[in-house]
Amino acid sequence: MATMDSSNALLGLLGTGSGYGYDLKHDYDRHFGSEKPLAFGQVYATLARLVKHGLIELLGDEAGGGPDRKRYAITESGRGRLEDWLFSAEVPSATLQSNLFAKTIIALLLGDDAERLLDVQRAEHLQRMRELTRKKRGAELSTVLMCDHALFHIEADLRWIELTSARLGELGAEVTR
Repeated sequence: MATMDSSNALLGLLGTGSGYGYDLKHDYDRHFGSEKPLAFGQVYATLARLVKHGLIELLGDEAGGGPDRKRYAITESGRGRLEDWLFSAEVPSATLQSNLFAKTIIALLLGDDAERLLDVQRAEHLQRMRELTRKKRGAELSTVLMCDHALFHIEADLRWIELTSARLGELGAEVTR
């Protein structure tokens, strides 16, 4: 699965109104970062790039108890990029390459136990499914939908694992000839 584009997500959050880097980081984490929050350094580096490219502007600094707080706002150019991003389709799978597929082929080429490899991966996928199912209990709808998205991808991987396990003999003969 592809990783989320944090720069476009931050741009989208600024599309709702101007904000401070600190608040943007917390909004990002609340909506998208439950599994992998953004580091403050990544937020500020991304905001600097967005300013440099004219997609957001710095409205000014405000003194506070700590370092000055910088307020950012989206520009018209930023709104255009945001609209382009929002309404462009995601490519389901850009390539036909995956680590699991590569590991399976290499295991067969080495005469290693490809079935064991698939069993290990199956167990990992099932464990992740249990975690995501627990996370859905009593969660907000946005969390439930995010977990469902991941669960459906895991289910597809599990179907592939089962199909490949059933065809390992044939695949092994094909790749080692």
